[in-house]
Amino acid sequence: MIDGGEVIRKLALNVARYSGLAPLARPLVGGIGAILMLHRVTAVPEKPLGVNRHLNIAPDFLDAVIADMKAAGYAFVSMDEAVARIRRGGSDGLFAAITADDAYRDNLTEALPILEKHAAPLMIYVAPALIDGTADLWWDVLDDIVAAAPRLELKRTGGTETLDCRAPGALLRLYNYLTLDVPEEKQRAALREFAAVAGVDPAAPGRKTLMSWDEIRGIAAHPLVSIGAHTVNHYNLKRLPEERARREMTDVVTLLRSELGESPRHLAYPYGYASAVGCREVKLAEEAGYVSAVTTRHGVLRAEHANHLHALPRISVNGRYQRVAHIRTMLSGITTPLANRGRMLVTV
Repeated sequence: MIDGGEVIRKLALNVARYSGLAPLARPLVGGIGAILMLHRVTAVPEKPLGVNRHLNIAPDFLDAVIADMKAAGYAFVSMDEAVARIRRGGSDGLFAAITADDAYRDNLTEALPILEKHAAPLMIYVAPALIDGTADLWWDVLDDIVAAAPRLELKRTGGTETLDCRAPGALLRLYNYLTLDVPEEKQRAALREFAAVAGVDPAAPGRKTLMSWDEIRGIAAHPLVSIGAHTVNHYNLKRLPEERARREMTDVVTLLRSELGESPRHLAYPYGYASAVGCREVKLAEEAGYVSAVTTRHGVLRAEHANHLHALPRISVNGRYQRVAHIRTMLSGITTPLANRGRMLVTV
């Protein structure tokens, strides 16, 4: 789903690209490096028309992006090294770290060979409940529910609303209902009620697309791969009481250490946008002892991020901008203030 903001951002990208402004602006708005954000990396996505279809890129595109960045002088480094370089103010030259959220199986089968080709490290952020199946890939389940159910009953404070699943915008209305109207900790129960009405298996998308613990242990042993924390249940932390949000960040350390034999040093906030991450969440991540924490806020890294290591921005490498020229323009830094109300230093 491309909203008005996405249309404006794509227009700004094209203006910057075709006008030649990006390279001219780099000395003013360029950063010392970038953290790239991946989700799905596969040539054959299971849901090419799904609500999160934009989070998929082709392996060939990842290959082209890395090659182009290397030609431009970027060194690909681990998140540990990225933090060290931020603290040194970028004195070692341009750098980039590659991160992937949720532990999709294609990160192992289709992305890793590309990363091996370029000797590029990868940080995979894991939410144990998604791997165990005690949390659902609800964004994918919604696609199946709307496709299968003729109508659904949405329970609201003032009564029940009937949602016609064949009506335009039905998927977006259901998405908004689950993320805005249903309390965060009751979201799974509501999703499973809808799945039962639709005759849909809510666990199927996770089983099909996410790695198992054995696969995560296998990829974690790879010299290019590190595992980070994505909280326990992949909740929107800002919608949780403070103590529950804290436990989401601390309990995941114990769970990942139990499964993998090593404690995660780095965190990715689920969803990562402004309505999911604020000053409270950043403070909790710092108190939990993480070396860094990444958001999904758009932006390049600057030396000043040494004072904001628990609110780091990323560049989303996704299907909406699946052109090397688009990524090149984002890396110039010119889109950072465009996406953040004029701010060049992006935190929260």
